[in-house]
Amino acid sequence: MSTDIISREHEVLFQNYRRLPIELDYGKGSYLYDTSGKKYLDFLSGIAVNALGHSHPKLVDAVVKQAQKSMHVSNFFYQESQVRLAELICELGSYQRVFFSNSGAESFEGAIKIARLWGSKHNKTDIYAFHGGFHGRTYGSLSLMDKAIYRDGMGPFLPNMHVLPFNDIDALHSAINEHTCAVALEFLQGEGGIIHAEPEFINALESLKEQYNFLIIADEVQAGAGRTGSFFYFDKYLIKPDIVVMAKGMGGGLPLGAIVTTDELSKVIEKGMHGTTYGGNALACVAGIVVMEELKNGVQHNAKEMGCYLKDALHEVQKEFSDHIIEIRGCGCMQGIVLKYEASALVTELLKQNIITNATAINVLRLLPPLTISKEEIDEFINGLKISLQSLKQ
Repeated sequence: MSTDIISREHEVLFQNYRRLPIELDYGKGSYLYDTSGKKYLDFLSGIAVNALGHSHPKLVDAVVKQAQKSMHVSNFFYQESQVRLAELICELGSYQRVFFSNSGAESFEGAIKIARLWGSKHNKTDIYAFHGGFHGRTYGSLSLMDKAIYRDGMGPFLPNMHVLPFNDIDALHSAINEHTCAVALEFLQGEGGIIHAEPEFINALESLKEQYNFLIIADEVQAGAGRTGSFFYFDKYLIKPDIVVMAKGMGGGLPLGAIVTTDELSKVIEKGMHGTTYGGNALACVAGIVVMEELKNGVQHNAKEMGCYLKDALHEVQKEFSDHIIEIRGCGCMQGIVLKYEASALVTELLKQNIITNATAINVLRLLPPLTISKEEIDEFINGLKISLQSLKQ
């Protein structure tokens, strides 16, 4: 890797990212290549963004063809790609209305606005989220998160926003009342360490919703769009949230987010109340169409099947390295290895094996391979994982 790119980066960019010592050139399938030609197995997927891997031919073809026609015209016009993508999302997710944005944070902010508009008609103001949740870095999102590194020195935050312990039924019962407007959660927390909502906790949440009449906002930015083997992760709970927030993988690599909801709830947003310049632009939407069509054509099923294969393999590794591994979490193409030490050490060792991963929640190795991952590529990862764990054992 050239030291020139490092010095130039230090001169002109904010120094807020911890970058891996790699200068990437291009990607193909489940692999990334640096400027020296070295090949890396990508088990990060741009942080759950590259659902179809890198340079997927259908995705590239659709984006190139659209770019030759137009890239952006604004929401003053009707666009076939925008309408078609919304139709596919409504079909796959069983909802009626979609609002397009550019990111998960922007979508989550919009969901807060919808909830507050709805709450203003019912004399409800309070919104709750949970410890370990991640909803973006904008002010509404930060107001519903409690991790110090994201918030220190940035207050005051929005009023009537509260963070509760995750999976704590007693805390939920103590907090929720007639003033509750909405409860927002990741049913499978990503940044929090690949932690799922316990079924009993969701049952308690549903019972309180029946009692107090509030909205449930599902943040599916990381876990949604087929990543866990179902279109939405919350499908596993047989629950129907009022608002769903999407982004990351739904664009296949282009900036694309969405708020998905019911026909009735969408009506709280009247013309002129909410908008976005770039959201739902044709370039991002044609990419989203390819992703949705590929999910329907077997990619979502592959994520489920390969997720089972990966999890079985990880459990075997856990048996062999029980002095390292506490637990295996998650499902599909969103799994976590809970370690007895900081996961950054394992990230470093895996990088020596030309495998890209990510550490989260201090001691969790987060695995986010593309949904198109194969058994052979999983075997390659498992082999590299064993070598890396053995190196740390010495």
